[in-house]
Amino acid sequence: MDINSTDSHFLTEGKETNIDFRKILGRMLAIWPWFLISIFICVAGSWFYLRYQTPLYNINARLLVNDDKKGGAMGQSDALGDLGGLFGAKNSMENEVEVLKTRDLLRKVVIDMKLNVKYYKVGNIRDVEFYEPPFNLIFLKEADTIKSTNFIITQLSSGKLALKSDNLDTLINYNSPVFFKGIGHFQIQNYGKPLKKVTNYKVSVRSVDAEVSSLMSNITVAPTNKLVTIIDFGMKHAIPKKGEDILNTLIEKYIQGNIDGKNIIADSTIKFIKNRLAYIGGELGGLEGNIQGFKERNNLVEMSEQSKILVQNTSQFVKDISQIETQLNILTSLRQYLVDGSNNKRVLPSSALLTDAVFNGLVERYNRLLLERDTKLISLTETNPQIVSLDEQISALRVDLLSNLENIQRNLTISRNGLRKQMNAFEVDMQQVPKVERNYLDLARQQQIKQQLYLYLMQKNEETEISKTANLSNARIIDSPKSQITPFSPKKQIVVLAGMVVGLLLPMLIVYLKDLLNTRIENKEDIVKRTSVPIVGEISHDSEGDNLIIASNARSIISEQFRALRTNLSFYLKGEEKTILLTSSMSGEGKSFVALNLGNILALTGKKVLLMELDLRKPGLSHKLELSNTNGFTNYVLDEDLKAESLIKPLIIHPNLFLLSSGPIPPNPAETLMSDRMTTIMAELKSQFDYIIMDAPPIGLVTDAQLLANHADLCLYLVRQKYTFKEQIDIIEGLFRTKKMAKMGIVVNDIVESKGYGYGYGYGYGYGYGNYDIDTKTKSFWKGFNWKN
Repeated sequence: MDINSTDSHFLTEGKETNIDFRKILGRMLAIWPWFLISIFICVAGSWFYLRYQTPLYNINARLLVNDDKKGGAMGQSDALGDLGGLFGAKNSMENEVEVLKTRDLLRKVVIDMKLNVKYYKVGNIRDVEFYEPPFNLIFLKEADTIKSTNFIITQLSSGKLALKSDNLDTLINYNSPVFFKGIGHFQIQNYGKPLKKVTNYKVSVRSVDAEVSSLMSNITVAPTNKLVTIIDFGMKHAIPKKGEDILNTLIEKYIQGNIDGKNIIADSTIKFIKNRLAYIGGELGGLEGNIQGFKERNNLVEMSEQSKILVQNTSQFVKDISQIETQLNILTSLRQYLVDGSNNKRVLPSSALLTDAVFNGLVERYNRLLLERDTKLISLTETNPQIVSLDEQISALRVDLLSNLENIQRNLTISRNGLRKQMNAFEVDMQQVPKVERNYLDLARQQQIKQQLYLYLMQKNEETEISKTANLSNARIIDSPKSQITPFSPKKQIVVLAGMVVGLLLPMLIVYLKDLLNTRIENKEDIVKRTSVPIVGEISHDSEGDNLIIASNARSIISEQFRALRTNLSFYLKGEEKTILLTSSMSGEGKSFVALNLGNILALTGKKVLLMELDLRKPGLSHKLELSNTNGFTNYVLDEDLKAESLIKPLIIHPNLFLLSSGPIPPNPAETLMSDRMTTIMAELKSQFDYIIMDAPPIGLVTDAQLLANHADLCLYLVRQKYTFKEQIDIIEGLFRTKKMAKMGIVVNDIVESKGYGYGYGYGYGYGYGNYDIDTKTKSFWKGFNWKN
């Protein structure tokens, strides 16, 4: 058989990476009590978690918004709706959603509901929050910057309150002022019922901004979809009633703010009209006084018939000129309003004061942009690109408004001049009227113009007042805030299921980590995946500590395992091959124990067996057999006159079992083993014994075993479960690959029985007789191997 193909076979077989589910299942079954304990503990932990975890509820609400882009309607009457539309900016669904998310709106909610102060009943594991506490903290004077602070309040038998925190420990009375650094001056107000004694209450105070940030993370505002104008609200809170009240307050503040925004334009228009009324009223009063004085001075009681006819004929012209003068007067005031720099960011009075449709449209657009700018400034800064863009649009509209005003004024002036020219035809007739009556007519005409303007402004003022009372919010609640009946967190079924899963996975993880961190040989796989050298024997753990297990209990499990090893050796030792070398990686792996019991089991077959104690550094066979070690192998090497027969000692264990002890420990063990006398004694002993077992030092520490390999027909390498390091298996593979030793086989020693699978996890032999039979592949391997090559 070719060695390369054989090696490839062993490497492939040894490094098989397929998952052995039987092995995994066996290992898990071997620790099934730990699974039960782990599941019990984890499920109990999940119930404990559910018992003391604060539940969270989902609170939802829906709001219908009048979006002008989508043709929404709020049901105002047509008569008042037209007037109301003059004063309100058009709505956008996207803008309203952003307004509802603004920090300033939530700040109003926090301040109104005093949400930055929370009250708890102190528990052993968790504190329970009150929504309606038995007492209340009233701020007398807040600190400029409130620092997050917690303090404990306890009712004493004396009626006083014990107030404790990190920086304060004092006694106070109800309604007495208290100063606390970082909070300010406050007092504790009682609702009439004394607090429970021996019960601690906690008060948590933090800044309004901190509470606003917390609310922003807990409240969601989003449109239902793009096809409707409905906004969905969502909130997570531990107290359902408190969460519902927070959403209700938020919506109320939003609706009130929406109405207040609409009233801004109406208030601006009313203020403008009243200012003009006061001014026109003063002028009208002055004219009436002048007319009265003129009549008194000139004793004018009644005009002549000619004058009455002239007044009747010019009344329509006077009315038309009065209306034009009124419009020009309003335009002049609006122009002054626009030119005034202090009004750059204030809305214009209502466009209903004028009849020009183009100008009215510009005014509505101008006011809408101003209101949109004010809305966005709640959450944006002056330098934000959106605000800058709105400022540019507003500036451009102001220019357009001024230009449009000039055109209107020009047209009205032309119309007024035309009317005046038409009245020139009556000037000739008026020349015939006495001078006194003619002067009176001029005064009466001026009075009529001012009176018309005053009546017009009075009418518009009433219309504006009515439209203001008809202003409605552009949104209404269609689904009031309501909490779900059951909390969404924690979910009992999921938590318990997670506890069971963790309880199952935890033992697996422990086993996996144990294997991952373990550096010792635990099972058969740890050996076969690192070396192609076959395992020829497996010896169980000797719980009684008996070195002569074969002699004391010939029918024990370990005895049967040594018999299996003896049987397997017949496949390795052919013809005249009879020398077996025992070595290991380090001391303590059981070489002497295996050598002694292997020799005994071979002697039971009627073969003469010699045990050679060749561990010249730390001999152990003589000590285990309680024999003197004064004469032995080292004496033979040093004294050429000595014969091997004189040093060999028969053992009482069996008539066919003999011992050649090591003798005194030499100063140069390696050189002693390399002497010519070693070759001589081996040749002599092979002619006298059927089997020779050499107990050599550990090969992982010294080179003695490699020196003895030249005299051995088979090397048995000892590996001890839970003792030999996994890396030390590489030594076996290296020796096998480099052919530094003859035929090699591995004997696994000190295997602990278990109910699983593999060493320690389930290489169980049961209660009967165990047997290890080498497989057919291994037999054919050693049978066809040509060591001379």
